[in-house]
Amino acid sequence: MPINKESVAVVTGAASGIGRALALRFAREGVAGIAISDVNEAGLNETAEMVRDAGETVSTNVVDVSKLDQVQAFADDVIEKHGRVTHLVNNAGVGVIGRFDQISIEDFEWLMGINFWGVVYGCKIFLPYLLKEKDAHIVNISSVFGLIAPEEQSAYCASKFAVRGFTESLRHEMAETNVSVTSVHPGGVKTNIVRNSRIGADTPAEWKDQGTKLFDKIAKTTPEAAAEDIVNAINTKNPRLLIGRDARAISHLSRLFPKSYLRIIERLNGHKMSLRKK
Repeated sequence: MPINKESVAVVTGAASGIGRALALRFAREGVAGIAISDVNEAGLNETAEMVRDAGETVSTNVVDVSKLDQVQAFADDVIEKHGRVTHLVNNAGVGVIGRFDQISIEDFEWLMGINFWGVVYGCKIFLPYLLKEKDAHIVNISSVFGLIAPEEQSAYCASKFAVRGFTESLRHEMAETNVSVTSVHPGGVKTNIVRNSRIGADTPAEWKDQGTKLFDKIAKTTPEAAAEDIVNAINTKNPRLLIGRDARAISHLSRLFPKSYLRIIERLNGHKMSLRKK
């Protein structure tokens, strides 16, 4: 559904980054209401104030999207306060730093709970309301790491490939309904995801600082530019969105060179993507 003045948008992970930028971008459209959630209450309230300063109605909920009961309570509150939902953006996401042998099962489960199950729960709980609308839209945020799988990203890639597969299947299932579905694959977007990442149980502590510096070097796209692309994808019902020149190049290379794309990407970028000393 193209965004209009009757739209009610739900955005998870809205305390910063793409989620915050999207909430503000929806506000610029003059929508009927915006409902935002995050586990970071302080950041969530900052986003809400920014949306209110833009003259829009916004509701907030502190939600751990890996908890089904909390997602259900979020949806109940959204319907109570706004009456309906037309756009759902499952954006909340986290990272874990370390190789598979360095991270614990608990680290892996924590990440999958938020990055994958949070998307599934959001879709499952909000879909009945979206199906009641004349036209509605689901946006699930995967990643460029839902297209390629670098080392030291086993948990994150597992979650983002899963989001991609789930979203594409859901899109096909919804094809004859009123609900459009978009899978979004951002490249390097300037967010706090690496700074806020969990360090694996047996990962060297210095890897987090190294990872942050590497990410700051390669992340070129602003959250605002990413939000603009997502809004355009919604308005044009684009089923698959690549954000950033890096994402588009990576997608192309991974299809041309499915066995050797990682080393080619590293040569083109002039640096290793691994934090491990070689």
